[in-house]
Amino acid sequence: MIDHELGTMFLDSVQKRFENVKALGDGALDQLKEDEYYRAPSPESTSVSILLQHLHGNMMSRWTDFLNSDGEKPTRDRDSEFVEQHLHVETLMEHWEAGWACLFHALGGLETGDLAKEVRVRGAAMSALDAIERQLSHYSYHVGQIVYLARMFRDAEWQTLSIPKGGSGAYQATPRD
Repeated sequence: MIDHELGTMFLDSVQKRFENVKALGDGALDQLKEDEYYRAPSPESTSVSILLQHLHGNMMSRWTDFLNSDGEKPTRDRDSEFVEQHLHVETLMEHWEAGWACLFHALGGLETGDLAKEVRVRGAAMSALDAIERQLSHYSYHVGQIVYLARMFRDAEWQTLSIPKGGSGAYQATPRD
């Protein structure tokens, strides 16, 4: 049994963390040129478009019917997510937004009592709380890859998404709520 107040704090916190991860991804994607979505640093590397394909497939599978069906839906073709499909940037962005919308819809429908419920991913049982944390970690990892690739591709044109180099002192001196 999860304490109601602690459960509410967790749901509020994880909502903000997912929003922050999405905002980092949005900030990186906004800076990419169209051809950079499909560029990979090496033949064995992953492009931003493939990362977006994978995130979309994962989000739709994990968050659709989150509490009631296995998070690995039988309709998902995970292997195809890692094959360059040359989707238009507009389509990739529609998938990005649809995946996040699915996540936020599912997350927003949860109550504190749901956090202790058992869910399954590929048949493995875990608490809903653990499944949420698992996805937060997974999406942070892939969005970090997107940010890194975008920063590398944009090089000197990159607009920082956090505190700029040499800006820690000014950041610390700025009052925040």
